[in-house]
Amino acid sequence: MSGKRESVVDVQGAVEDGFEPVRDAFVANFAQRGERGAAVAVYRHGRKVVDLWAGTKDGDADGAAREAAPWEAGTAQVIRSATKGIAAIVPLLLHQRGQLDLDAPVGTYWPEFKAAGKERVLVRHLLSHRAGLPVLDTPLTPAQAVDGVSGPAAVAAQAPAWEPGTDHGYHAQTYSWLIGELVLRVTGRTIGSWIAEEISGPLGLDLWIGLPQGAQQRVGRLAAVEAPAPPAGSGLRARPKRSVADAYADPSSLTSRAFGAISPGPDENDPAYRAGELPASAGIATARSLARCYAALIGAVDDQPRLFAPATLTLARTEESAGLDRTLLVNTRFGLGFMLHGPASPLLAPGSFGHPGRGGALACADPESGIAFGYVTNGMQPNVTADPRAQALLRAVLGS
Repeated sequence: MSGKRESVVDVQGAVEDGFEPVRDAFVANFAQRGERGAAVAVYRHGRKVVDLWAGTKDGDADGAAREAAPWEAGTAQVIRSATKGIAAIVPLLLHQRGQLDLDAPVGTYWPEFKAAGKERVLVRHLLSHRAGLPVLDTPLTPAQAVDGVSGPAAVAAQAPAWEPGTDHGYHAQTYSWLIGELVLRVTGRTIGSWIAEEISGPLGLDLWIGLPQGAQQRVGRLAAVEAPAPPAGSGLRARPKRSVADAYADPSSLTSRAFGAISPGPDENDPAYRAGELPASAGIATARSLARCYAALIGAVDDQPRLFAPATLTLARTEESAGLDRTLLVNTRFGLGFMLHGPASPLLAPGSFGHPGRGGALACADPESGIAFGYVTNGMQPNVTADPRAQALLRAVLGS
C-alpha cells in the first residue's frame, strides 16, 4: 500500500495502488464538502485496500469551546441508521442457523406482540419496514428508549398505521425495539451482546451496539454542520417542493412522528445514550470495522469464514419493499433489513446492499465485485439517505 502524501488536510493511513482516487475524494470532502472529521475504509475480496482518516475527533471542536484533538487510527463514531444494517445481520444469521423462521408471525416468539391487530405481522415484515409500526402514539423519553423495557412494551401495544405487509415506510426509531426484542426472545441475549460475542469478537471489530465503558474515550462527538451550497453550474438540482426535510419539520407528519418516536430527541453524545442498545440508531464503529464486517458477509476475511451462506446473502439483497416510502417520501428499496441500491440511496452497484445513517455514515457491500465499504463522520449534514461526501467516495471506489 502506498504511504501518506502531503495534502491540504493531514490525511493519515494508506491506500493500495490503484485506489488513489479514493484518497483524492477524501481530501476533496474536507476542501469542498464541509467535512470536519472522518474515516473511510474499503475491502476487496477480503483484503483491506483503503484505510484513511483525517480531521478532528470531535465535530464540535472549534479551538475555543472544545479542544481540537485529531482523529486517530482507532477513533469511532455513532453511525446512526447505518446501525440498522449491522443489526439485520443477527436475525439473518439466526435464520441461517435454524433458530428463526422469517415467515413466522412475530407473536410466535413474542406473544405480547399480538395485541392491537398485529397477529399476522411476520418476522420479514419487521426487517423490510412493512410492519406498519413506524410511529408511537406516545413517544418515549430518551431514558425510556434505552431502559430495555419501555420500548418493547410500547411497540407491542401499538396499533399499526396501515395493514401490515401491504406497504412500507421506514421504521426510523421503532426498528430498535422491534428487532432488539425479537433477538432477545429468540436467543435470550440482547442484540448488543450477541453481536459482541458472535461478530465483533471473532472478527476483531471495533463495533458496538451498546458502548462499553472502557471504550467511551475512543468515540468522537457528533455535531450538526451546514452542507456547502452546490457550485454554480454543477448541475445539481434544488430539492423538491415537498421533501423529507419539509415533512420532518411538520410535527403531524408520519415522517416527523417516526423520527420523533424518542422525544425530546436524544443527545447522541451522552454516554447513557451510547451505552443503550438501540439497533436502529446508536451503533458505534470505526470505518475500518464497518468495511471489514460487510466484507465478512460476502466472503472470507483473513482466517475467518464468511458469515452469510450463499442463500442468506440472497435473502439480504432480494427486494422485499420498493416504491414510495410512507416515511421518507422518496422511492426506497429494502431487502431483509438492508437498503438496496437505488436512486434514494445509491450504493456500489445494482446488486449491492447496505445502510446509510442520516447525516453521513454509510456501509455497504457488492458481492459481484467483492468490494465492502465503510465511512463514518462527525459532521452531521442535513440529508437522510444519500450524503454527498459518502457518494463522492463511492464514485471514487468505482473509478479505482
